[in-house]
Amino acid sequence: MTAPTRIGVLAVQGDVREHVHALECLRVQAITVRRPEELDELDGIVIPGGESTVMDKLVRAFGLQGPLQDRITAGMPAYGSCAGMIMLADRVTDATADQQTLGGMDITVRRNAFGRQVDSFEADLSVPSIRDGVADPLRAVFIRAPWVEDVGSGVEVLASVPSSVQGDAAGKVVMARQGPLLVTSFHPEVTGDLRVHEYFVDLVRGA
Repeated sequence: MTAPTRIGVLAVQGDVREHVHALECLRVQAITVRRPEELDELDGIVIPGGESTVMDKLVRAFGLQGPLQDRITAGMPAYGSCAGMIMLADRVTDATADQQTLGGMDITVRRNAFGRQVDSFEADLSVPSIRDGVADPLRAVFIRAPWVEDVGSGVEVLASVPSSVQGDAAGKVVMARQGPLLVTSFHPEVTGDLRVHEYFVDLVRGA
């Protein structure tokens, strides 16, 4: 029998339950991760939205930083949403003085770029890479979200904020991929649309 796909969800802080549910809907074995040894049998990992500075401190306190960095460097697929995008970025603008990331993606992100909680909004995104013949746009929910300010040559931009959105957000990169690493500024786990998670699951299985 083929072994089940095992994808972890970093469970030190953030919207863990929603990501677990999305993965289980795709018939993936979803495993909450709080200890380094739980990384050993994973095929991939999701780093959820939350508060990136708190997540960073807890990852270090739980002894997860080094093991996570080692697995990511070795090629384990990882998907980061919102705060998870910050955690996977090599560079962060407006980071706190002691903030660290796991890194791995050659991108620069800006924390809380879209504003405070009260500035949360939704927008329809065109994401050809995950459309698979479906014409419906992807409804994206942005909550105190970062955006990507700069991408390296090996990074593929998958989605940007449409020009119809008012203000500085228009045109900003909000979904990107570099090899087995995927990031989104938005929270697909809260909409019931499984296409982003399905795209990541396919990345994991392809790896």
